[in-house]
Amino acid sequence: MKKKSPDNVQMSTAAAMTLGYFPGKFHRNAKLKALNLLVTYESGCRAKCAFCGLAGSREVETEEDKTFIRVDWPCYDLQETVDRTKDVEHLDRVCVSMITHEHALKDMCTIMKKFKDETDLSISGLIGPTNIRNREMLEEIKRSGADMVGIAIDAVTPELFDKFRGSGVKGPHKWDHYWDIVKHSVDVFGKDNVGVHLIVGLGETESEMIQVIQRANDLGAKTHLFSFFPEVGSKLQDWPQPSYGQYRRVQLARYIINEGYGNFNKMKFDGNGKLIEFGLPDKEQDKIIDDGEAFMTSGCPGHDGKVACNRPFGNERPSKPIRNFPFKPNQEDIEQIRKQLKEE
Repeated sequence: MKKKSPDNVQMSTAAAMTLGYFPGKFHRNAKLKALNLLVTYESGCRAKCAFCGLAGSREVETEEDKTFIRVDWPCYDLQETVDRTKDVEHLDRVCVSMITHEHALKDMCTIMKKFKDETDLSISGLIGPTNIRNREMLEEIKRSGADMVGIAIDAVTPELFDKFRGSGVKGPHKWDHYWDIVKHSVDVFGKDNVGVHLIVGLGETESEMIQVIQRANDLGAKTHLFSFFPEVGSKLQDWPQPSYGQYRRVQLARYIINEGYGNFNKMKFDGNGKLIEFGLPDKEQDKIIDDGEAFMTSGCPGHDGKVACNRPFGNERPSKPIRNFPFKPNQEDIEQIRKQLKEE
């Protein structure tokens, strides 16, 4: 009989290594600061998103065989997982993620309550708007211990969203409903306590991506960026990754907007939607680039206000240039980033 939630949870490979379920080392001695967990069921996710490793349409032998954000997500006992977190000093937050399933909301809340009652970790919920019908459901997530929620909109135009997440793949997700839940979540959890997940490289222009980052920011939500990675067996398994130039420019623009240094309306784009001016004085822009934080993983913060959900190497293999740095980039990294910012 397959293990299922709420008594069991899937977790990222990085989380399993951090909790000592199996041995391993992180490239450049990176440390995972937030535990990423996922509710799990034998029937899997009801959605069919074209890029997602968890899609119900993906062909693998079992749900546990499905990768998600590039890596395996093994399944473990919840109580043992909670107990193991108490021995890892650098863990600061736990994020419990839904899938599109009728039991996902109830079981996510049960898992959150367990962490709230037995640990000092901050708690996030990566929520699926298709599972959420009203504000009361969001209130229940908050009562269960979450101080923040994330919402994976992923594709940044209504057309791309529908093509890859909605009717184009016979999936259940609706663009307008997702944005309604973003607004309701800001009302319930407060400004800057909602994260909108966006995937760079699904066919959008840089202008379209940055305009949505601004839209989320104007609603009171931060943006958490991901770089598209083709999951084997998904409908987009042959889709190319975005260039480093595209990703770096969007990263820098996201940081400028979310940190209040500028906005979309002051930025300039060429005829193809490529970002060519960030709307800042050169000295201020250089200072932000040299600091390096703009190119670190974007996610929910820990107790120190810095990003805790740093997902080491979730967007690339460690042998490749890093897209989301799980630590502060060094001087050599910054030199490479400056070159990448100029790439087509």
